[in-house]
Amino acid sequence: MARTSYLEAIRQAQMEEMQRDSRVFIMGEDIICNVYGTTTGFVDLFGEERVRDTPISENGFIGAAAGAAMVGMRPIVDATIASFLYPAMDQIMSIIAKSRYIYGGQARLPLVIRSCLFYGNSNAAQHSDRPYSMFMNVPGLKIIVPSDARDAKGLLKAAIRDDDPVLCFEDSTCWTSKAELPEDPDFFIPLGKGEIKREGTDITVVAIAGGVPLALKAAKRLESEGISLEVIDPRTLVPLDRELILQSVRKTGRAITVDPAHQTCSAGSEIAAIIVEHAFDALRGPVLRVNTADTHLPFSPLIEKPLYPSVDRIVAAARRLVCDTSLASSSGER
Repeated sequence: MARTSYLEAIRQAQMEEMQRDSRVFIMGEDIICNVYGTTTGFVDLFGEERVRDTPISENGFIGAAAGAAMVGMRPIVDATIASFLYPAMDQIMSIIAKSRYIYGGQARLPLVIRSCLFYGNSNAAQHSDRPYSMFMNVPGLKIIVPSDARDAKGLLKAAIRDDDPVLCFEDSTCWTSKAELPEDPDFFIPLGKGEIKREGTDITVVAIAGGVPLALKAAKRLESEGISLEVIDPRTLVPLDRELILQSVRKTGRAITVDPAHQTCSAGSEIAAIIVEHAFDALRGPVLRVNTADTHLPFSPLIEKPLYPSVDRIVAAARRLVCDTSLASSSGER
């Protein structure tokens, strides 16, 4: 198995699924000119009928994808940046998420909408959003947030084969990561299955998207202090692998969520609520959240960078849970 980059993993997933199923096609902005390298060679292999450049009109082409899915096609929509989903909110919320329900199962919408979490690079407020938490509140949508190349390929292939609409949020801070990928064209990772990225005994850290590599670095740093972090990557936010998370928390007795989205009503906040609701008796301290501050993102890198989760912030939260005896006593530690 060769080590492959995150973006190349996406390219392979799309190519393999388009070769496997003639109903799969890709559409979106700058597809043919291949800005990010995820459609290299596609026009030569599949032609412009299955590789479609679109106008800069997200409401239009995402709505067209919904119609194509309803009549039997399986579109992959490349919406480029996650913030570009906002002009298509009516199509996503009112049509794509609801049609299977309101038509009593007579309509299926097997489509994937890919978008990049393009934060941390001075892209300013209009291009730096991480809106997956917002879409978790909408029944009818599945949501994947791969944090490495292997997960990007396996989850995207599963999403393309799924008969429900799937939003795929790809974290640009993970683009340079590489992983060994199976050569089996039928390799995929089932939706709804999280993974223990690192086993530990003292604290469960549930990390999302770009929070995963940060949590792994924090775990490495804390080793020398005798603090053992277990790092959980949900990989899929909807459906969420609740049991994996709860099983880990029942073992460690402590939990931290690491989520690049804004803190209020975040995915990390929902996971924290699940832990408190279903594993409160196992907790030896409060569930701590490491998120992005509830503010729009500035252009200035000196102001922007400290707003996001970091290794230092995760380490500080872990030390607080383990070393602050007042936290343990206030939670009734035995």
